[in-house]
Amino acid sequence: MERKILPADELNAYEDFSSRTLAKIPTAIERLICIASTRDYNSGVYHHDGLASRFSASATAKALQFAHIEAFHAVSAMPLRELSDEIRQYMNWSREEPAAFLNAWQKLEPYRVAIPMEVDPTIAELFVSNVKIALAILRLHLLRQTDRRSDALQLPSLGPRSLPPLRS
Repeated sequence: MERKILPADELNAYEDFSSRTLAKIPTAIERLICIASTRDYNSGVYHHDGLASRFSASATAKALQFAHIEAFHAVSAMPLRELSDEIRQYMNWSREEPAAFLNAWQKLEPYRVAIPMEVDPTIAELFVSNVKIALAILRLHLLRQTDRRSDALQLPSLGPRSLPPLRS
């Protein structure tokens, strides 16, 4: 992605958000979802109370918009293996049963709200396609894991299951 030059106040807000918030989020997909959640679904305007207390509402919104586009491009350019692994990590972090998570993501497609309004439609389509493929990979991995478990006596689970990392 071509690096955009931001005005000083927007750049300061962006750097503050990056260092205080995004730097603490382990995966690119989680950073994308976090940033997308700052956008009002009715207006498309980005809000963040913490940033707005230190910067103007306009600078905050522009900084978040820039961060959103940047994060989106990073996730859109990921190889499928890496994207699948990041979604798996996010799924495990969510504490949802993997089958329930995959069902929701495949039927409701909540990842579509992570697409910035200002991106090229072709890149948006690539993102959706890649997420769908990654989810199919995870579903297949889950089915294989379930098949292996059904061959042996299993002890009852004490909590939600998570998928192990993908293997080559």
